[in-house]
Amino acid sequence: MSSHQPWYHGNITRSMAEDLLSKEAKDGSFLLRDSESIQGAYALCVLYQNCVYTYRILPNEEKKLSVQASEGVPIRFFSVLSDLVEAYRKENMGLVTHLQYTVQQQEEAEEESEPNTLPPQLPPRNIPGSEARGSPGDSAREAEPSRLSVKSESLGISTKMFLKVDVESGKVYFKKSKDGPEDKYFVHNKILQLVKSQKMHTKLVVLVETEKEKTKRQEFVFNDTKKREGFCQLLQQMKNKHSGKPEPDMISVFVGTWNMGNANPPSNITSWFQSKGLGKTHDDTASQIPHDIYVVGTQEDPLGEKEWIDTVKATLRDITNISFKQVATQTLWNIRIVVLAKPEHENRISHIFCDSVKTGIANALGNKGAVAVSFMFNGTSFGFVNSHLTSGSEKKIRRNQNYVSILRFLNLGDKKLNPFDITCRFTHLFWLGDLNYRLDLPTQEAENIVMKIKQQNYQELLSRDQLNMERAEENVFLNYEEEEITFPPTYRFERDTREKYVYTKAKATGTKYNLPSWCDRVLRKSYPLVHVACHSYGCTNDIMTSDHSPVFATFDVGVTSQFVSKNDPTKVSEGAVKFMNCVAVLMTKSKTKFYIEYHSSCLEKFVKGPDGENQENTEGFIKVRFGSLVELTPIIADPEYLLDQHILISIKSTDSDESYGETCVALRAAESNYTEFSEVLMHHGERTGTLTGGIQLRTSEGKQTEKLYGEWTHGPLSPHRIQPICNSTSVLLLSPPNHTQSVWLKIPNSHLLNHLRSEDGQPAEMFDNPLYGSTSRGGKDQDTPRKDQLSPPEFFPFPKSSDPDPDRPPPVPTPRNRSFTCTSDTKPQNLLPTPGGSGGSSGTSLQPTAYSKKPVVPSRSEGGMLMAGKPPLPLKFRPGPSQEPQLKPRDYRDSSELPCKIKLPARPSQPLPKDGMILASKL
Repeated sequence: MSSHQPWYHGNITRSMAEDLLSKEAKDGSFLLRDSESIQGAYALCVLYQNCVYTYRILPNEEKKLSVQASEGVPIRFFSVLSDLVEAYRKENMGLVTHLQYTVQQQEEAEEESEPNTLPPQLPPRNIPGSEARGSPGDSAREAEPSRLSVKSESLGISTKMFLKVDVESGKVYFKKSKDGPEDKYFVHNKILQLVKSQKMHTKLVVLVETEKEKTKRQEFVFNDTKKREGFCQLLQQMKNKHSGKPEPDMISVFVGTWNMGNANPPSNITSWFQSKGLGKTHDDTASQIPHDIYVVGTQEDPLGEKEWIDTVKATLRDITNISFKQVATQTLWNIRIVVLAKPEHENRISHIFCDSVKTGIANALGNKGAVAVSFMFNGTSFGFVNSHLTSGSEKKIRRNQNYVSILRFLNLGDKKLNPFDITCRFTHLFWLGDLNYRLDLPTQEAENIVMKIKQQNYQELLSRDQLNMERAEENVFLNYEEEEITFPPTYRFERDTREKYVYTKAKATGTKYNLPSWCDRVLRKSYPLVHVACHSYGCTNDIMTSDHSPVFATFDVGVTSQFVSKNDPTKVSEGAVKFMNCVAVLMTKSKTKFYIEYHSSCLEKFVKGPDGENQENTEGFIKVRFGSLVELTPIIADPEYLLDQHILISIKSTDSDESYGETCVALRAAESNYTEFSEVLMHHGERTGTLTGGIQLRTSEGKQTEKLYGEWTHGPLSPHRIQPICNSTSVLLLSPPNHTQSVWLKIPNSHLLNHLRSEDGQPAEMFDNPLYGSTSRGGKDQDTPRKDQLSPPEFFPFPKSSDPDPDRPPPVPTPRNRSFTCTSDTKPQNLLPTPGGSGGSSGTSLQPTAYSKKPVVPSRSEGGMLMAGKPPLPLKFRPGPSQEPQLKPRDYRDSSELPCKIKLPARPSQPLPKDGMILASKL
């Protein structure tokens, strides 16, 4: 077996392999490792003249192994790796040099197992009834059991389906024939969710509510992504016009972590979820306002899954009078993460993935490791990782290795983003848990540390915090952010009190010291130029059953939803995103060529750029120039849409297609003109180089291009004629009234799957994409003309704000449509916004009112307080004279308004075409 061979190093990283070969410093030194780009393949790394050459070893259909050969060298096949290695020890076999010196595996120090008073429990995975809604279980696959069975039963059967969207009347018609009756339709408020598949970029799932209060899932396939996007805009325009309930563009997220110490929790843990205690905390008013999403991570959790979830739900119900919905849960031994959301967000959440990674002894035991959950909230991707890393003051290097292992092997998010680890896959990534980093001070300083804690001299101690020191040296959590710590160390307390730290532990080998430390942390990493504001970060001081104190953090987070263009619907803009003059400086000794791969949800498929030119090869660095212009064509070229998009970039090698560095570029940075950028490249959490270049957005609003739904004028659309072409494709003719010319729109057959389920069943809406943000891409390469150097071409600037203020603050998402929940029988009272200010300004107050029963509290964003450290609002939302009346965010449930708020008129918007009809096929 290859695993027993000294030259086989398993899944070590590419950079670690290069380091091992460099230390050997002899030509012909070699090792084998697992490929990072192809599962089941290997990489043969050979050192020659101080450069590392990498050859891919690929298995064929018969599981025979072969080395990727140079031109003119015959391909040889081998049954096992050992035979391959022995063959290439001979000279003139096609490698840069023959294999001579084996680089041995490094022996890892055995990790001392920690005594555990309670054996690790394996909690129940399946929660009966509606409590399991949306929980995909242990795997990171999309839960689609019904889809598989239906496909097998109706394989090869195709039925046409005609769809008609009437924006004015607020109805969507599903017809089985072109001349069929229009008695089968769904009203706008029965359209629960639009789900864009990540696996097939032309597929759309429409989740509707039937007459019997059940849900029906209908699946369609469009001709291309633009057609699907246009149809989604029509549906969203219809919902916006009739519902009066705008989608939120900011939500509040609670993140909590607690090492429970294998002890049952106390009966009252409300202070944790109310962000009360020490540090940056909430006041009494803010602590009563519910968050939109609660993420709860625990370590050394002795409870079963259902018991702990019921405890958390009951606590939140007592605080908010809301029954929160379970989004997902994942457990690895005693490490657990639970995600809950408000009921009104149930149909905004989809693409739920769960996974876990073991980092215990030999990376085989789950006493240490991580559990994680990811999902889409409308068009914004979220990732949450709860980890319990190796303990011990002297084991910070092992903790760093735990972090890298978790980064590499957590399988979350869009599978088409395989070149990127989880640090780049999500708009917002939160990392919480017992990270176990300690104070790097001698044990003799224990009493002095306790004295400084009593004096609240935290900053001096934090300068010796191992996590802060490792982050400063860019060993872990590169480019993550953490709110300032203003609370005392959360470990190690004497149980049942928070007045005494216990820093010694008697063991058979002697006395072990556990200095007071900030072991329990919350960090985050978001895409550039997105809105995130932390409003609390602290720990409780009244939950004392464990030797750790629970830690909480709360955030306001910007989100996006289904885009609806405000431009003239008779004109469809075309445009492009241009990258030029890109230069990468890579920290590597590899001898290879490189190219750039571009990924984004605004692209129909990923784009592969031309090969770069290696210009300099100094000791340990390669400078690569990508002189050719690369033009990316977005699905939608509307400036308002593009400014919220991001481009993920991966620098890959031509010999192995492995990534040597990844980064993210925000299109908002090029809002007005050609902009140069400089970004840090990372791979598996390590800095691997830099990428510089120029980016330019080109739009040409008003230019006639291909229409999404045929040809139209300013008048309302009416279906004119529908003509089938063949069994698999049909066309739709749309023409306005009195319009003489006809335009045919070609639509492919789709597969329609209808599944009914009761409210107690598992919801279909919880396992695919919501209203917006498909991240599907194809796999074809796109080459562009190559030039040695490009100068910035003439740009097409975006429309600039008419506000002449030169001190404009950094851009934040606007306007803020905030989520809130309240009872349906409340009446507007005397809570008014301050003149000239918004509902969230400091001039707004909440007047207490008497209720016969405990009311449902409004959302955090409507609490009437201005949090410290919150980014400035855009100019149009600042207090001042001559401001237009601002629109009130609406509740997301029928007949419910926020108490003490004045009802304002609905937001004006330009309508899309009145109605439209498309043709699809049905299974």
